[in-house]
Amino acid sequence: MPIPGDLEQYRRISAKERVFSLLREWITDGTLQPGEKIVDSELAQAIGVSRTPVREALQMLELQGFVEMHPGKETKVSGLSEADVFQLYPPLAVLDSLASELAADRMEKETVRELEGINEKFAKAVEDRDRNRALEWDERFHRTIVEASENPYLADFTSVLQLHIRRLKFVFFDPSMVPAQTSVEEHRAIIEALKTGDGKRAARVMKQNWLRAMNTVAEEIRCSGTEGGEKEARS
Repeated sequence: MPIPGDLEQYRRISAKERVFSLLREWITDGTLQPGEKIVDSELAQAIGVSRTPVREALQMLELQGFVEMHPGKETKVSGLSEADVFQLYPPLAVLDSLASELAADRMEKETVRELEGINEKFAKAVEDRDRNRALEWDERFHRTIVEASENPYLADFTSVLQLHIRRLKFVFFDPSMVPAQTSVEEHRAIIEALKTGDGKRAARVMKQNWLRAMNTVAEEIRCSGTEGGEKEARS
């Protein structure tokens, strides 16, 4: 069969995307801590790729705000502080509220049932104090509503903000801390509003859900004991 002449180009893109996904996951789950130095040669060797896709992936991560690159000096994971909470949550609250309002006019019965099932699993994870599962189901709940809005721009913007917020939670939250039962009830109220086509109410409760969480996260960071609310990098 004929082999495209630009096969190497596809290999590079594949390697870049693989490195990008890995690094973003390590940053958002706290494997790589705020302020931690990233050495492209060490990463390339560990992942099994050349330095080029690593550098390209780092440039993409810098655009999304996950790393800071200082050519000729160093590349490090972006810092986190209490101020970031108030930069991240309000725009996501607004975007998700808009997605809820749009989704109310497009909501299918199957999607409502899916949301109910997701929230039941979320409630079970909260009850079991399973932080990772609770965060996973919470994110899926919000992502399902954004997808139901059928607006790809909202999906793109909210997905990056969600990752930054996940990072805040993994870096600053104690492993035993899980979302409050209040979130389960707010999710149920959102579902009921979507079920009846009440976009305004769905948007209002969605915004409330995010802003209440914002205050909880900010308080947790204040109580974390790190100077200036910023997490120290590991040595």
